[in-house]
Amino acid sequence: MADSPTPPRRPLISGNWKMNLNHLEAIQVVQKLSYRLSSAETDAVEVSMHPPFTSLRTVQTIIGSDDLPLALGAQDCHWEDAGAFTGEVSAPMLAKLDVAYVIVGHSERRQLLGETDEMVRAKLGAVLRHSMTPILCVGETLEERDAGTTLDKVASQLRSALDGVSPEAVRAMVVAYEPIWAIGTGRNATPEDAQEVAAAIRAGVGKAAGQEAANFVRIQYGGSVKGSNAAPLLAQPDIDGALVGGASLDPDDFAAIVAAQAAC
Repeated sequence: MADSPTPPRRPLISGNWKMNLNHLEAIQVVQKLSYRLSSAETDAVEVSMHPPFTSLRTVQTIIGSDDLPLALGAQDCHWEDAGAFTGEVSAPMLAKLDVAYVIVGHSERRQLLGETDEMVRAKLGAVLRHSMTPILCVGETLEERDAGTTLDKVASQLRSALDGVSPEAVRAMVVAYEPIWAIGTGRNATPEDAQEVAAAIRAGVGKAAGQEAANFVRIQYGGSVKGSNAAPLLAQPDIDGALVGGASLDPDDFAAIVAAQAAC
């Protein structure tokens, strides 16, 4: 992939708040973040915020009323459009709130809630059906990394998720590489390790959907990304942004990550 011309992929920095912040706290975080981001940074970098479901409407209202240069994102959705699924939220519900991005197959849902590759594929299809962009998460456990099967695991997750997805849809998607062993642990993949997997993801997309889709798909890195360690990760040629967890709750730290990406 290094020999291919680099298409104009606009980086995406996404803040995944997970199960944190009520709607009142969400207002403060979004407003503080907007003060810390320069127009030059938001011109160069797309920024999405992924609050809990209970804060989606609040954040949508802030973004719209203040005309903030932020995209609204969700953390998950169900694969069915409606039905007897207590506690679930559907893709059309999210689309009505002007949600632009939906995280699909996050490692915590795979590991803690038993989400399978088949469920991830169905959710990805639901997001696409309702004209939103999925952020597809793939990644390996520590045991898989130690066993040397990282690339095999990521390739398998990618093949399953992209099965039956059109090249045009894949081209517009985002794939996030999340080494599970680095999520919330303070550990991090080295820039070289992250680049190796990102390049493998791009190659896997090429096999599934063609070279053009591979050239244009955006690949994020996720795994304890902070303002202090973001720059060398984001400078890698196949990494087009970051899926940020804990640091996205701190407007100063999150803004530093956006600034690091803008400087690349």
